[in-house]
Amino acid sequence: MLARARRGTETEPVRLGDAAGRVLAEAVTADRDYPPFARSARDGFAVRSADLPGTLRIIGEVRAGEVFSRSVTAGEAVEIMTGAPLPPGADGVVMVEHTRREGDRVRIDRAIQSGENFSAQGVEAASGGAVLTPGCRIGFAETAALAMVGRECVQVFRKPRVAILPTGDEIVEAGERPLDFQIRNSNAWSLAAQVARAGGSPEIQPIARDNYASTRASIERGLEADLLVLSGGVSAGKYDIVEKVLGDLGAEFFFDRVKIQPGQPLVFGQARGKQFFGLPGNPASTMVTFEVFARAALELLCGATESPLPLLRAKLTREFHHKPGLTRFLPARLSADGTNITPEAWHGSGDIAALARANAFLVADSDRESWSAGEDIRVLLK
Repeated sequence: MLARARRGTETEPVRLGDAAGRVLAEAVTADRDYPPFARSARDGFAVRSADLPGTLRIIGEVRAGEVFSRSVTAGEAVEIMTGAPLPPGADGVVMVEHTRREGDRVRIDRAIQSGENFSAQGVEAASGGAVLTPGCRIGFAETAALAMVGRECVQVFRKPRVAILPTGDEIVEAGERPLDFQIRNSNAWSLAAQVARAGGSPEIQPIARDNYASTRASIERGLEADLLVLSGGVSAGKYDIVEKVLGDLGAEFFFDRVKIQPGQPLVFGQARGKQFFGLPGNPASTMVTFEVFARAALELLCGATESPLPLLRAKLTREFHHKPGLTRFLPARLSADGTNITPEAWHGSGDIAALARANAFLVADSDRESWSAGEDIRVLLK
């Protein structure tokens, strides 16, 4: 799927305050050395390492935002605060905890190495050097880096429009009162949340009914977006006609089944120059297949250079068994410290309440039947 997925190319400028979560589309370089001066990393005394241990005369003080105009010579020290520029002549800082002040003198009983407790000029980034590279997602640290180098506006990849198309005669909108044989449209809203979290712009389409004309018209509208994500209509039932419609629209199918549960009937392909995912209609199947497959494709379409599957490992709190043959993604609770995982009691792929209680999916390997309490198992975060 990753080999077939497209990477976004269209870009747009955004203000720094709107850049969080977007994917950078340009190289960002340092406008000067960082730090721009030798910067103290501790409160203490700026000294010459050759004078220690010994008693030194204090010739002044320098704090952040100031510059000490004199040079430190033999037998002298300058009181210095964290973030202040190292005075000329000094080649190290002694932490205040390791000193004893006596009037205008300071006693230091230990030696230090030249370069200790300060950051040399340009050690973090040299003027003109790379700070951020295209394809990285802008988080809080990247935002700080942009502000550091004076970038109030930055070029990012355009958010792809993702058409979300729910299908099925049994589906009614979330605000409607369903009849006994109907269910509310939860999949479109869960997908919209997943799309937004992955960096796309979700566009929920009207429900496509289980007939050819409705499904074809809906898919044609959906293919006007950058990516089409359908929910339902891709199984082997009599009224599962999504693949038939896509085929008639000239679709190329890359695959139409995967060896996981929930989520086996998963379709990925392209039609009319746009890629699409046909996800199974059961809520758990929809959520899992989006996270494992469609999310990665969407992140690449957002301009990201890579999109790894975020699998962790945790210890089971109790025995676990499953039928081998398929890789299974089952709702579970990951402990607050991320070390232990407990399978969540659930009643199949339609159990939305259990999915909401879970904060992760336990990943059971296809070639193994059982795990003991305390054994490691893979985990996919929700």
